[in-house]
Amino acid sequence: MKIRATLAVLAIGALSLTACRTQASSGVSTDNPEFKIMVGGIEKVIYLPAKLTEQLGYFTEAGVKVQLLTEPAGATAENSLVSGDVHGVVGFYDHTIDLQAKGKCITSVVQFADVPGEAEVVATAKADAVKGPADFKGRKLGFTSPGSSTDFLTQYLATKAGVSTSDYTGVKAGSGQTFVAAVDNGAIDAGMTTDPTIATLVSTGKAKVLLDMRTVEGTKAALGGLYPASSLYMDCNFVQQHKEAVRKLAGAFVKTLAFINSHSAAEIAEKMPADFAGGNKDLYIKSINDSKGMFNSDGKMKADGAKNVLEVLSQFSPAVKPKKDQIDLSKTYTTEFVTNP
Repeated sequence: MKIRATLAVLAIGALSLTACRTQASSGVSTDNPEFKIMVGGIEKVIYLPAKLTEQLGYFTEAGVKVQLLTEPAGATAENSLVSGDVHGVVGFYDHTIDLQAKGKCITSVVQFADVPGEAEVVATAKADAVKGPADFKGRKLGFTSPGSSTDFLTQYLATKAGVSTSDYTGVKAGSGQTFVAAVDNGAIDAGMTTDPTIATLVSTGKAKVLLDMRTVEGTKAALGGLYPASSLYMDCNFVQQHKEAVRKLAGAFVKTLAFINSHSAAEIAEKMPADFAGGNKDLYIKSINDSKGMFNSDGKMKADGAKNVLEVLSQFSPAVKPKKDQIDLSKTYTTEFVTNP
C-alpha cells in the first residue's frame, strides 16, 4: 500500500513538473507577450543583436517583454530550448538541421547573419607549422564545447582537408578569457572563436588568423558558399501557436539589424553595456567593426546558404550524414515573420 502511495505521489509530481515546463515553454499571450530567450554567449559580437535590441528599447516598442539569459556555448543553449526552459535561442542556424536529423523540429524565425562571424586562429608560436586545415593532424584544436557550431566547423574543415576527426585532439576551450588562457598555456595549438576574443588575441600578438569567416569572401573560400549562422530559432509548434507574438519579436530584431547596418561600430558600442568592452573600449569597437559586416539588414534566410549548411554538415555529422536526403530545409527556417514584421 505504501509503495502504491509513493508511486502515486511521484506520478503527481512528474505531472506537475511537466505542466510547469509546458507552461514555461508555451505560456505566451498575444496581447502582452513575454519571452525567455537563451543566448549562446551574450557578450559575443556574433550575437550582438540580442542585447542591442534590448538596449535600443526595441522590444518595448514592439510590445514584448524579453528576458535574455546566457550560456557560454550554443550546444548548451540549444538544450535549454529542447528541454522547454526557454522560448527561443539566439544561436547558430545549423542546430536546426542537426536537431531535425535527431527527430526535433526547430526553425529559425530571424536570420541575423549570412556567414559564421568566426575565425580559425593559430597560436603565434605554432603559425609556421599550422598554415591550414591540412596541418590539423596531431594538433590540439579548440572550440567552444562539443556539439557547438565551432566544433561542427572544425570537423568540417579537417574532413575537407583529408584529416580525420580522430587525427586531432578536440579541446573544450570556451570563449573569451578561457579561450585566451588555452592559447597562453599551450592547451590548444589553434582554435575556432569569435570577436571580441579574436581581436584580443591578434592585438596582443598571441595568435594569428588562419581562416577568416567574418566576411562573405572568407566564408566562401573556407566553406564553399554562404553559411547562415547567427539567428533566433524556436520550436516549430510554438511558432505556429504564437504567430502574432513571434511577429512582434521578429520585428524588433529586424529593426536592430537595420540599425547595425546604418551605424558605425563606435555608435553601436556606445549603446552596449560598458562592461561588454572588458575595460578596453577601443578594442571592443574594433571587434564590432571587424565583424559587423556579417549581419544582414532584413533578417531573411538566403535559400542557397541554407543548402550549403546542410551540405557542410552532411560531410561529417553522424546525425545528418545518413539523413541528408530526408532533411526538409523548409522546416528549418521561415521568412514569414521578417517579410511582414
